[in-house]
Amino acid sequence: MTGYDDRDGKIWMDGQLVDWRDAKIHVLTHALHYASSVFEGERCYNGKVFLSRKHSERLLKSGEMMDMAIPYTVDQIEAAKQLVLKENDLTNAYVRVVAWRGAGPDMGVSSARNPVRMAVTAWQWGDYYGDAKMKGAKLDIAKWKRPSPETIPTAAKAAGLYMICTMSKHAAEAKGCSDAMFFDYRGYVAEATGANIFFVKDGEVHTPLPDAILNGLTRQTVIGMLKDRGITVHERHIMPEELESFEQCWLTGSAAEVTPVGQIGDYNFEVGALTKEMSQAYEKLVRE
Repeated sequence: MTGYDDRDGKIWMDGQLVDWRDAKIHVLTHALHYASSVFEGERCYNGKVFLSRKHSERLLKSGEMMDMAIPYTVDQIEAAKQLVLKENDLTNAYVRVVAWRGAGPDMGVSSARNPVRMAVTAWQWGDYYGDAKMKGAKLDIAKWKRPSPETIPTAAKAAGLYMICTMSKHAAEAKGCSDAMFFDYRGYVAEATGANIFFVKDGEVHTPLPDAILNGLTRQTVIGMLKDRGITVHERHIMPEELESFEQCWLTGSAAEVTPVGQIGDYNFEVGALTKEMSQAYEKLVRE
């Protein structure tokens, strides 16, 4: 596969379509130096982006939390996505919308005078964890912890918050794992590097309270699906020692969708009936 910078197609940048290879930014772009960037990852199924407007609304909210007003409305962002999908002849694709502080008169920590820019891209992307949907992903336990909300805007989908995710996923892959699971700053189970996590015990579902992690849109969707089925969902703090008692586990995210987990560190889980049911039900829902 060619690099992401060397492909045919079109990318929407700052209100206009440009050739894929010409979608460039200056080396003194503020986001490159100070992580002033927010983004959304979305999936398009059969020509329709799942929860598209919610993603666009969250992008604008993330910008607000980063003191970075994005100069586009939800409707304009929605139109840009559709244009990119059409111009690249894509009906099933991953969509990435990113907004960042560009190059301008400021080149220090302060960047209030620099323009906020935005781009929309889309490409074909298969299962995020490869064949894990059949046998369950294998997760390492990260040495890093998700920080306190007093130190970072945990509700923002901001690029800088993924620094420890990249480091942890690299370490996991070096051990033959697909991903890594974090504990938070208090020692509670938190999430994977780019997905929320769920556990099953005695027919009930347990998932970390999103008080120090991103409350993912897929997470919210799956909780709603579980409740519609009459399944009890406990959103709560989960202690590390509880991992041994859980029977099943899965991850959720726009990229991950609903992916079973077979192992976290020394703990093993079955790819059980409820996990399979939720994965299949989600696949059906996003294509309705």
